Amino acid sequence: MNCEVFKLKELDVEQFEIQDVLQCILHTIMFHRASGLIYPKNVDLELFEITYMQCNDVVIERKIDEKITQFINKVKKHPNQKHQICVSFYESKNKQTSWFTKKVEHRYWEHWYVNLNVAHHPKLDSGKSRNSKVVNPEESAPDEREARHSGLELSLREVLFQIINFVKEKKDHIPSIENLEGASFPFEITISSLSDSAFGMELLKRMLPHGNRPCSGDLQFLKGSDSV
Repeated sequence: MNCEVFKLKELDVEQFEIQDVLQCILHTIMFHRASGLIYPKNVDLELFEITYMQCNDVVIERKIDEKITQFINKVKKHPNQKHQICVSFYESKNKQTSWFTKKVEHRYWEHWYVNLNVAHHPKLDSGKSRNSKVVNPEESAPDEREARHSGLELSLREVLFQIINFVKEKKDHIPSIENLEGASFPFEITISSLSDSAFGMELLKRMLPHGNRPCSGDLQFLKGSDSV
């Protein structure tokens, strides 16, 4: 099975921006990979002048919320690191392991990698709300803070266009939608604060027990290539 790997533009964020940024990116990916009946809704970000689409599916929303909470908790434990979250789509196949037993095999056909460089400012984190526009005590000039915020908003828009372009360009690898349940193809979301190479090894370990061979896009990612 052909497997596509999409590496989205890396973003520099503050801790209080993670929620909005990941909600926007993950829901946009899921919306463009919706396979069943959905009732889409527009969602306005609190920190940015950006509107994105959600599938309006309870299962998808709960899974994304849980993973974002886990991501934020991991960032707090490992500040000032590159953190990565990956959305993977797969097919479930029954594999005969012996005469009398079978096991379910995950055959991945698409991976989306989201990398965030998270700046950590303990003095600021303890006393501000998520809606605060103050982002860095070292940036004394308001215009510098505004420039950083505007730059992130622009980069986030670029990521959304990346997703749309990837979806339009890459279609041949998508499996049949016969007998699918729910609004989406089967998917999982994984989190890492490791280096790219270490995360790649974790990805291989996660895939191999299910009998999966790493797809060519994953191997290309392990080599550090930015191309998809």
